[in-house]
Amino acid sequence: MSSLRPFHLAIPVYDLSSTRDFYLNILGAKEGRSASTWVDFNLFGHQVVAHLVVGNKDNTGGNNITYSEVDGDKVPVPHFGVVLTVHEWDELANRIRENDWDFIIEPKFRFEGTSGEQSIMFLKDPSGNALEFKAFKNLDMLFAT
Repeated sequence: MSSLRPFHLAIPVYDLSSTRDFYLNILGAKEGRSASTWVDFNLFGHQVVAHLVVGNKDNTGGNNITYSEVDGDKVPVPHFGVVLTVHEWDELANRIRENDWDFIIEPKFRFEGTSGEQSIMFLKDPSGNALEFKAFKNLDMLFAT
């Protein structure tokens, strides 16, 4: 698989302090540039920018999250995340558990015995943005059919 370029994603948040705490201390991101209304995070080599938004805060982070069934789980849509190594995925799952953060879908293995077998976990940030972290034993299977 070729080397991927970093992805940029801007997300709405309602509180920069709780957002910083979550992304830095629970997910292990690094902080980049920031201002009074936004902060850049290096999330496993990708640029996630949390933009402070004003308006009606609801339990979806303003993202109109719905759910789609995948392998018996209700997967939140939209969501974003990162494909990690198995080691990184295990470390992140342990760090999330140690911080008593709730999962939408607990860490688990799915699609066993198929080209798409993977470890997955889903959670929400403090503003309700849904995140997925996954790992493949063989990364070459990421786009396998």
